[in-house]
Amino acid sequence: MADILVPTLGESVTEATLSKWLKQPGEAVAKDEPVLELETDKVTLEVNAPVAGVLETATVSEGNDVAVGTVLGVIAEGAVQATAVPSQSTGPKEDASAQGAAGTGGTVIDVPVPVLGESVTTATVATWHKATGATVAQDETLCDLETDKVTLEVKAPIAGVLTEILAPADAEVAVGGLLARIAAGNAAASVVAPAAPAGEKALADKVLVDRGPVSRSDLIAHLQEGQEPAALTLSPAVARLVREHNLNPNLMTGTGKHGALTKADVLAFLDNPPAPRSLPSVESSASAVAQTPPAPQTQDESPRERRERMPKMRQTIARRLKEAQNTAAMLTTFNEIDMSAVMELRKSYRESFEKKHGVRLGFNGFFVKAVVQGLKDIPAINARIEGDEIVSHQFFDVGLAVSTPMGLMVPVIRECDRKSFAGIETALGELAGRGRAGKLGMHDMAGGSFTITNGGVFGSLLSTPILNRPQSGILGLHKIEDRPVAVDGQVVIRPMMYVALSYDHRLVDGREAVTFLVRVKEMIEDPQRLLLDM
Repeated sequence: MADILVPTLGESVTEATLSKWLKQPGEAVAKDEPVLELETDKVTLEVNAPVAGVLETATVSEGNDVAVGTVLGVIAEGAVQATAVPSQSTGPKEDASAQGAAGTGGTVIDVPVPVLGESVTTATVATWHKATGATVAQDETLCDLETDKVTLEVKAPIAGVLTEILAPADAEVAVGGLLARIAAGNAAASVVAPAAPAGEKALADKVLVDRGPVSRSDLIAHLQEGQEPAALTLSPAVARLVREHNLNPNLMTGTGKHGALTKADVLAFLDNPPAPRSLPSVESSASAVAQTPPAPQTQDESPRERRERMPKMRQTIARRLKEAQNTAAMLTTFNEIDMSAVMELRKSYRESFEKKHGVRLGFNGFFVKAVVQGLKDIPAINARIEGDEIVSHQFFDVGLAVSTPMGLMVPVIRECDRKSFAGIETALGELAGRGRAGKLGMHDMAGGSFTITNGGVFGSLLSTPILNRPQSGILGLHKIEDRPVAVDGQVVIRPMMYVALSYDHRLVDGREAVTFLVRVKEMIEDPQRLLLDM
């Protein structure tokens, strides 16, 4: 047995991308015959067989980055050439055409849209983390799906090669629909440049097959002769760069073997992009191609507008907020709270609390406990309207609004009446962390009976929060600010916070709303009440 190793690549170059296997497992190779191609930022080079024999295994798949000295494959010296035997069909998820594309005859597995949750039947493909031809490990993330409520990851059901993407980014898919196909094992599929849009005749969307990127003059000559170019085959590394930067490979000059594009060509193009210009169509003459292009945009000019698709979750947030305004008879009542007592209590016990429970003592635990007591005293706020019925909640599941990269989410802390301060702070920390990481599930945000939102962390002094339907109340917290207040006939400076309760006036009367907010104020200003349940 003889190992095929990544050779020394040159000064300061420590890794390369395996761009193409020129031989497949089971094929005979002669000594010094090219077996594969490696691609660095500077060159594309062939790796030759160290001995004559049969390529037994290809341990690294196309598109993977490898360091100098890495074992790429194994050659069995003097072995008789093996004959590849296709595997037997395993059922409807095996695709014969995909097997041929993978080049191994192995099983091809469909990747379906998973069950998205109760009453959710469709999703939007937000992002693909893997490109066609990429090697994937079992349970590795393939793509993100975006629903009305959450963003969830779709994992690879098996290890292998992503042979086909059936639902591109921004596509809407239904539960059970197919997202992609994976060829089991270490097979590698060809990476092909995206097909041209229907009806497009621009040069930028036309390339030639089997010889890599070609010059603009070659393309124009082909089009003038009436020939219809086919799709361009790119190496996995180049294809990845082209997709990531949304580039057109036809606008670049290839310096690799037979004029193929290399990573260095793409990087050079990114460093010095050409000035924008109009490209000739198939019907254009050679003289039209030679015309002077429009004057390029100067560096100090910038686009006056930028358009992008609104994420589905943001669309849902917008729709539900507007529905809340249109449906509920929303009204907001205000009060202010002297935070001195809570701040002093927190200061006294913060270190010992964190040492004992492993979580920081914040203000949220106090407000959640105060809200629970207020909901017990004013049960109308812990209810909702459903048709012509009032549904009163016999539980106290409080949602706390969390700002995430995907927008405002409201994970729910369950059974807050049974949780301690430490339990509330721990639960909130876990939920907020998952929200910022995009890991919240629909079950994390379903079923709350009341919501707290804290705009004070962003510096908000006062606001009128919008109801989180179908709930009947939401408490808005704001910035703590030193203000002069009258206490026992004296003007003193105290840390004060404005609080706002928005409520559904169809269900909650003004007297009940004001009473609830006063109860919250009393318990925060005298936190011993929370401990004594008073």
